[in-house]
Amino acid sequence: MKLSHVDASGTAQMVDVGDKDVTKRRAVASGLITTRSEVIDLIAEAGLPKGDALPVARIAAVMGAKRTSDLIPLCHPLPLTGIDVEFELREDAVAITAAVKTVSKTGVEMEALNAVTTAALTIFDMIKAVDSRAVIGDIKVIEKNGGKSGDWARES
Repeated sequence: MKLSHVDASGTAQMVDVGDKDVTKRRAVASGLITTRSEVIDLIAEAGLPKGDALPVARIAAVMGAKRTSDLIPLCHPLPLTGIDVEFELREDAVAITAAVKTVSKTGVEMEALNAVTTAALTIFDMIKAVDSRAVIGDIKVIEKNGGKSGDWARES
């Protein structure tokens, strides 16, 4: 199997996307931060010691998506055209979903994953004073659209 990010000598390299077509692309990722129900109540009431977690986490997610190529060594910098972040408060968790769009030569899966991860890390930072045992997990791409490989969605 030939790896796209490794040259013939085994050296890591950035993939040349110069010959690929520019297309509309979108990726959606999701993740969870699990905590205690009392902490979920504090998040819902904007009653955390550090303030209102979800608006801060939304901005962090956008910033994370925009900075993906600065953090992931072989990612191409992309002109992002849209970033939507949603939170769902559950009994003992915050579900995070991020949809990222571009018109480019390569996909935005990493940007969507980075948005979710950055939001989760921000929520953890905002709640750690009341729950340092919160758990971040289940981060995954759930959908992608556009590009040569076409559309894909994870089965539930």
